[in-house]
Amino acid sequence: MGRSHDLPRTAGQFDGDDSGCPMLHVDMDAFFASVEIRRRPELAHRPVVVGGGHRGVVAAASYEARRYGVRSAMSMSQALRLCPRAVVLPPDRAAYQAASAQVMGILRDVTPLVEPLSLDEAFLDVAGAVRGLGRPADIARRIRARVQSEMGLTCSVGVAPTKFVAKLASARCKPDGLLVVPAARVLDFLHPLPVTALWGVGARTNESLGRLGIRTVHDLAETPPDTLRRAVGAAAAEHLAALAAGIDPRRVEPDEVEKSISSDRTLDEDLTAEADVRRELLRLSEDVGTRVRARGFVARTVGIKIRYADFRTVTRVRTLPSWTNSTAQIYETATELYRSLNLDRPRIRLVGVKCEGLREAAEAPEQLALDVSTTAPTPRRADRAIDALRARFGSDAITSGTLLTRGSGGGEGRDPGDDDAS
Repeated sequence: MGRSHDLPRTAGQFDGDDSGCPMLHVDMDAFFASVEIRRRPELAHRPVVVGGGHRGVVAAASYEARRYGVRSAMSMSQALRLCPRAVVLPPDRAAYQAASAQVMGILRDVTPLVEPLSLDEAFLDVAGAVRGLGRPADIARRIRARVQSEMGLTCSVGVAPTKFVAKLASARCKPDGLLVVPAARVLDFLHPLPVTALWGVGARTNESLGRLGIRTVHDLAETPPDTLRRAVGAAAAEHLAALAAGIDPRRVEPDEVEKSISSDRTLDEDLTAEADVRRELLRLSEDVGTRVRARGFVARTVGIKIRYADFRTVTRVRTLPSWTNSTAQIYETATELYRSLNLDRPRIRLVGVKCEGLREAAEAPEQLALDVSTTAPTPRRADRAIDALRARFGSDAITSGTLLTRGSGGGEGRDPGDDDAS
């Protein structure tokens, strides 16, 4: 969507009648950084950046760091130029996944109609919960109180008639806020906003609209349809005009399955040796495998991404004969894909691994093996044991010996499904 984090905070002038406002958007505040600060209370009120490596990117920044201009997806080098005194912490995805599961559990105690967008945000449709739990704004207050008391974290909640407006509302009341946009005042809320607040208005579309003098949502709403179609095309014009009119018919989709889970790593130093690349593939396969299992999924396709020092990028994928969530099988496939590139001492600056074609593990047919002991260790049992240890003691509680043989500096790349821009 548009750059909602650029919107000014609204001080509650839209709070009021929540009749006809069944949509809630719950957004955790600076989620990754807040989870880190929760277990390191001495970092409270200090600028904290989650990321790593001078060529890596920022995965998350505390609000204290954001005051210096630090933002997620920014290069670490730029972030440290803006905020030299920032405390930099490496990402701990196991900890964020565990915290996310707890948040989603709180939301599902309210209603089964929960649609997670990422680890740190979700839509809820509370129309069926008001009889037992009160009005939508009361439900939002209940959620915020539980997240604070049970987790020691804060979240911001937008309450509105539609998903689009609810998401904008949560962005406008950050951090630690609640904002109701009454059904009768949706246009009062939308029209003063910059046109970049609309889903689908990126840099190129914004430039096209700017040539017509369209700066705000109100400007777009007043633009003749034919003029808008000539500027951005028929489909985009129809979509943007509907949003500018406050129209968003989408429902909460609680059963929507993620399309892929991936992890990238940008290295501080270019890699040339296959052994070093394989070490990174193992690190990333462990991360991806852990997250696939934590979400209760299995995958049919494994892929890799390799970016060279000159920024050329290649990808390779392979569809497997059976479903998997095994770290060992993900790593084996990723390694075979890398070797198929037949590279001769290349200079590699980024390595990535992904799983695609996801489905619920319980729904996937299982390939049975012959002559397998019920007591002997298996990759599946090993994965479960490792996942349990990491969930309890953190991602560094156990790791492959291969990853201890050489320190490899690098920053965890930005994962699209885990964007912590809130």
